[in-house]
Amino acid sequence: MQTSIKGAEGGKLLGKRVAVKDTILLAGVPMMAGSSILEGYVPEFDATVVSRVLDAGAEIVGKTHCEDFCLSGSSHTGAKGQIHNPHRHGYSAGGSSSGSAVVVAAGEADMAFGGDQGGSVRIPAAWSGIVGMKPTHGLVPYTGMLQFEVTIDHTGPMTRNVADNALMLEVIAGDDGIDSRCARAPVPGNYVAALDKGVKGLRIGLVREGFARPESEAEVDAAVRAAAERLSALGAVVGEASVPMHSLGPALWTAVAIDGVTQTLLYGDGYGIGRDDLYPASLMDRLHGWPLRGNELSETTKLVGLVGTYVRRFHGGHFYAKASNLVRRLRDDYNRALSQYDVLLMPTTPMKPTPMPAPGASREEIVGHALAMVGNTCPTNISHHPALSVPCGRLDGLPIGMMLIGRFFDEATLYRVAQAYETMST
Repeated sequence: MQTSIKGAEGGKLLGKRVAVKDTILLAGVPMMAGSSILEGYVPEFDATVVSRVLDAGAEIVGKTHCEDFCLSGSSHTGAKGQIHNPHRHGYSAGGSSSGSAVVVAAGEADMAFGGDQGGSVRIPAAWSGIVGMKPTHGLVPYTGMLQFEVTIDHTGPMTRNVADNALMLEVIAGDDGIDSRCARAPVPGNYVAALDKGVKGLRIGLVREGFARPESEAEVDAAVRAAAERLSALGAVVGEASVPMHSLGPALWTAVAIDGVTQTLLYGDGYGIGRDDLYPASLMDRLHGWPLRGNELSETTKLVGLVGTYVRRFHGGHFYAKASNLVRRLRDDYNRALSQYDVLLMPTTPMKPTPMPAPGASREEIVGHALAMVGNTCPTNISHHPALSVPCGRLDGLPIGMMLIGRFFDEATLYRVAQAYETMST
């Protein structure tokens, strides 16, 4: 949905056109989060990140369509129809922040907000050929956005180049005094200033468990390894790292995400309770009683709701609790690797963009297309490490992405590596 909301007359983002994912509240502009259940809802206030880009001089140019309640890593479940890959019609643009990726790739916006609960910034960035950052959990306030699960909710910038991404993160990062997740976040750094420091001497570890996965395409692995070799040619010290728990990460994420999303999004009226937060009561009112319209949900959203309801009814919080406890081991595994390397590297997605499900596709195929690509991205949603997807070439004309993972609140080093690679590749 196009609009035009002018920001301040000066600031870091003066002249920049920003698109807003349709899970983010923008006062006076309709919001539906990819679902017909919310069609016609109009928020009364702006999310913190919206206020910040406007205060920095940006112009909001529209809201972008996304997957049905964001529960898909592809781009075929939104209520307004499929979102095609900007480089090939009939192929997925990635999700769930599909529209945000496409408008940036197409030049209709300079920057866009995405939301990332399991890879929803990085997957569409990789498959649409742009740059996407999932910051450290709590670095960017989530105030004024549709909530999914408090431990995995992230929002971050999507841009055509690394410099714009770093600039946008500078503007939106930092405690807003409302979102309790931000309380431990340090004062954000000057990310742009770090861009041109180069990679000489930086230690980069290729994560063994991120390659040669069961769903991996050998050509994607090879392209990402070739990108790492280019960083080595620039002076980086490239070696092989191991994060054994990375392979278990998707299973842990599934238990946390399904139970958390079911309780917060589906039964918590899109927001949940129990946080010192700014609650959009009108949004919660609109979502209350959604089961009476459950037939309107996508196959993937239905599955998440059914499985989450079943687990909660017969097992209580057992699996959520067990998975959350094991996340500490995953986090420790990443931290051990990051004590030996400055940055970890792997494919953003194990495969290149996939074809859309054909008309009349089975439920199994529709759901499979929605979730098959999250294996490398979702572990950092629960571990909370920052992760950045950068374009690293094409296969058969379709973009692929290289993912960089860093230490907590060390987004600056990720940008430094990404900038060096981008500069060498252009």
